Amino acid sequence: MDKKLYGLMAEFDTPTELVDAANKVREAGYTKTDAFSPFPLHEIDEALGIKRSILPVLVFFGGITGLLLGIGLQVFVHYIDYPLNVGGRPFLSWPSFVPPSYELTILLAGFTAVFGMLFLNGLPSPYHPVFNVPRFSLASREKFFLLVEASDSNYDYEETRKFMETLGPQEVFDVEE
Repeated sequence: MDKKLYGLMAEFDTPTELVDAANKVREAGYTKTDAFSPFPLHEIDEALGIKRSILPVLVFFGGITGLLLGIGLQVFVHYIDYPLNVGGRPFLSWPSFVPPSYELTILLAGFTAVFGMLFLNGLPSPYHPVFNVPRFSLASREKFFLLVEASDSNYDYEETRKFMETLGPQEVFDVEE
């Protein structure tokens, strides 16, 4: 029984080799790629052509929503729904609105950050086809891997394999789904 191929993955010894290979893969026109490393590599985003995340914008608007919700709730309760004159103070006492509004801003910004990150990263994802490659377990300790997915528009098995072998990897693996 033939398994469907998810892509090709190359193994490298150093982070410099991985970043150089990722640059060459991007320059060759491959767009559906990924890199795996035992520690963060800040250069890899640019090397793979990964754009900035929209997450900061989402968090900002989550915070603004929390602020407006906090102020709106207090205005509704203290001025519209159940106005109480306590000690001659005004119904709309803006200084007393600051702490609850601030807290709701932080709460909604935090929830947006967590759930936005999970959604944008496609998590939770307990399975990925790269786990089928036996040597991939070394990605958490000492090795660096570069993946080109078969769904890429430039992907041709023979040409892509030959190209990846020219990048100087230790080995090129077939990644089966």
